[in-house]
Amino acid sequence: MQIFHSPAHTTIILQLLLSAFLAILFLQSGFDKVVDWRTNLGWLRDHFSKSIFGVMVPALLAILTILELSAGLLSAVGCLLILRHHPTTIAFYGALIAATTTLALFLGQRIAKDYTGSATIGSYFLIAIVAIYLLGNPL
Repeated sequence: MQIFHSPAHTTIILQLLLSAFLAILFLQSGFDKVVDWRTNLGWLRDHFSKSIFGVMVPALLAILTILELSAGLLSAVGCLLILRHHPTTIAFYGALIAATTTLALFLGQRIAKDYTGSATIGSYFLIAIVAIYLLGNPL
């Protein structure tokens, strides 16, 4: 098992784990919005009712859903490609969209004054940034 202790293999393992994490996170969240659109829309309307985003909730939810599904799908496909041949391009773009999506979520939480929620999203952003770095610097 000494082979897994090389820097190259460690990087590949980290790339796989980060891509899988982002795939799970964003596919679950995106599919939840698709499957339970009405409940998500109602919650978000209430959440943003006293903010500048209040009147834009349906459009913003649609954009967010597309971003989340894109980040998740690209990360999942990228993860499979890394397993097969080690190319990181698709996973890199998944992580890039994931970081962009977390920024949008973070902005929304801050505007809604949900500081606890925005703190959680901050950790997801850091994970996406690390993924961008590791996937953008292939072996």
